[in-house]
Amino acid sequence: MASPDCRSAIRPAPVLPVLECDGFDRVLAKASAIVPERRHLDWQRLEVTGFTHVGMNTFTNREWGSGMEKEERFAPIRIDVDQWMDSFVDMGAGLAMLTAKHHDGFVLYPTRYTPHSVIASPWWVRLDGCEDADAVRAARARAEERRREGLGDAYWQVRDVGCVNPDGDILRRYVDAARARGLRVGVYLSPSDGAELPHEWHKNTYIPMIEAKPADQRNAAERATLEDAPAPPAGLGRFGNGSEPKPRIIPTLVPNDDRAEKVASGELPSFRVTVNDYDAYYLNQLYEIFTEYGPIDELWLDGANPWSGSGITQDYDFTTWFWLIKQLSPNTLVFAGPQGTRWVGNEAGVARTTEWSVVPMTGDPDTAHNEGLIAGGAMAEDIGSRHVLADPRVRFLQWYPAEADTSIRPGWFFHPTERPKSAEDLVRTYQQSVGRNAVLLLNVPPTPDGVVHEDDVAVLRSFGAAIRATYATNLLERQPNDPEPSPSDRKLIELLTDDDMTTAWSPPRKATTGTVEIRLPGTRTFDQIRLGEDITRGQQVEQFVVEAWDGTDWLRLTSTSGPRTATTIGYSRILVLDEPITTDRLRIHVLQARATPRIGFVGLYRTAPPAPAD
Repeated sequence: MASPDCRSAIRPAPVLPVLECDGFDRVLAKASAIVPERRHLDWQRLEVTGFTHVGMNTFTNREWGSGMEKEERFAPIRIDVDQWMDSFVDMGAGLAMLTAKHHDGFVLYPTRYTPHSVIASPWWVRLDGCEDADAVRAARARAEERRREGLGDAYWQVRDVGCVNPDGDILRRYVDAARARGLRVGVYLSPSDGAELPHEWHKNTYIPMIEAKPADQRNAAERATLEDAPAPPAGLGRFGNGSEPKPRIIPTLVPNDDRAEKVASGELPSFRVTVNDYDAYYLNQLYEIFTEYGPIDELWLDGANPWSGSGITQDYDFTTWFWLIKQLSPNTLVFAGPQGTRWVGNEAGVARTTEWSVVPMTGDPDTAHNEGLIAGGAMAEDIGSRHVLADPRVRFLQWYPAEADTSIRPGWFFHPTERPKSAEDLVRTYQQSVGRNAVLLLNVPPTPDGVVHEDDVAVLRSFGAAIRATYATNLLERQPNDPEPSPSDRKLIELLTDDDMTTAWSPPRKATTGTVEIRLPGTRTFDQIRLGEDITRGQQVEQFVVEAWDGTDWLRLTSTSGPRTATTIGYSRILVLDEPITTDRLRIHVLQARATPRIGFVGLYRTAPPAPAD
């Protein structure tokens, strides 16, 4: 006899469990009932996010640092964050995301919990012409002595002694500049941290292990380690140090902590957790970011554990991390977090031709890095079809949309020998990411001179202009010289072209298949078709076909097999035709869906090629 839980009504939700008593029909019904939250809708509408990889690697010309770098190597003459934001606006981004800490562990804001941050860098002070220069040098020298005693707050304690560079806090400048331009804000805080590797292991085991390897078998982090040897890691040795979890309070206040009164009064929250040394460090930094720089719209964290093959592993306490984030900022979308955003599976910015936002999970999303819960893995070609829904390992279904990440240059950080992609390349990437139900995350790395390179600026301007020119006019809408349409035709077109995705066409009688024929306001020539579902009701379409009337017959513009397989739609599906077509009638056939489909948007466009970059 089935459990009552497997007979009760299924209500729409962003996450639902799959029970042992659920048959496939019920699992399919649950998948059709998975819906996004408002934060998902807001994020999806951004379409393009700008990513900024800048940090120690910018000045060492590396992709992966050692964590042993002296802070003096981070010494920009300037950092023109406003110019970075100009580039993001030019390319059409809606959110700007900064690497506040990359894998090398160098922190771009004045954290209390490690000396390996911008405070210890020459960037933090401007000594030339400063009357207090001698006193500042003496205070910073004392901080370096205290650092050797293992005090993570050594430099934080001298952050305000004088001669402070007003632009020293790079995260603050970045957040403020983004908001001033109307952009949302994201932060990447790397869980892996080379600066926090245990010192004795690093000296006595790791370096000899690397030295014993043939040079051509060393990875980037290992090569960087030998280049920086014999310096120790720049942090306090907390990553994978074997410490036992113990009760702690977050935030962990340091001496002279400027938050003490607010925490004591309850103006700032505090949390009791039981975690090990490194988890406490990471949680304290999350607390700093959310309480001092928020609101944060997206938090990016990966699950990299790069030294596990060398004998050091940090067992990240994702359960506590995700719990704390939810307490501090429930509207933040967490990359690889529960009902957050997910990696598309490559770093080329290319989404699947069948890209589901409803993703089956093999475990509780609240308790693990969610990439590890995807049934076939994050890189699987099939991530959410009926076949995957039927996998007996599936325990949860959740709204988990794709983020397609790539860089304008071959590397994530700036390297002077590399060149940017062309505007044509980026347009194609847009079509294969935003046009396949994903958000494009495009990295634009600043140079050591603190600006986005002029070649990148020109490409981004051309790319953004081409996207705006292409999609500025929906040819499905009535133009001034078009004849007056019938009331029913006008109503249908208005339904499909307004900005409200919830005004949608659906088949009669709640059918899961159906056809809508659209009489265009006049004869149109176009080479792109853009479709969108009313995803407030979930993602339903599994297979569809678009046809155009050629005067005597219906011409199929998409097919159920072949190079333009028409499967999922989701928030956005862009079909780029091989050549322009001219017609006055269009038909959309929904051939298969999980529940009654709702087509909320149809757009017809003529491609505007990018202008040559300046």
